[in-house]
Amino acid sequence: MKIRRVVTGHSADGKSVVASDEALDPMTIALMPGLDLYQFWGGDSVPSLPVDGAPGKLPTYFPPAGGFRFALATIPPDSVTPAAPLDMEAAVHEAQQKVPDLLELMEPDHPGMHTTDTVDFEYIVSGEVWLELDDGVEVHLRAGDTVVQNGTRHAWHNRSAEPCRMISILIGARRQR
Repeated sequence: MKIRRVVTGHSADGKSVVASDEALDPMTIALMPGLDLYQFWGGDSVPSLPVDGAPGKLPTYFPPAGGFRFALATIPPDSVTPAAPLDMEAAVHEAQQKVPDLLELMEPDHPGMHTTDTVDFEYIVSGEVWLELDDGVEVHLRAGDTVVQNGTRHAWHNRSAEPCRMISILIGARRQR
């Protein structure tokens, strides 16, 4: 499904303008069938204004300290599996190209569990999802619910029969070790 993104900016003489108005396709990853990711906007540092509204290059899916991302994810039901056997080497390579830091953050012994150095603001648009934290603690979230995810170890599970759509705003943070 395409989603319209309108971006504003400033002209050379300082006037407010529509910098772009376009329909975006989701990013899909063969390794994670049914997962649709839209990365609407982001930056790797604190924004400065005025701007022309041109998108910047984002080398990673998750922002560094001081960076930010605005995204939407469609999380498929846990029961969704690949339609055909995957060429694992090609699927891993594709995932590393499209979401460079995602696989590195995933825990191999606990599927989906990961920790990011971000503060995430999540809003469940539709469907439902379970947020898993340490020690098996889970929170069931439905459309209209929000989560403030403060850099904790977590995983998302969709145990329903319908996809879950979730808006995320991620702010890069500094983790004190």
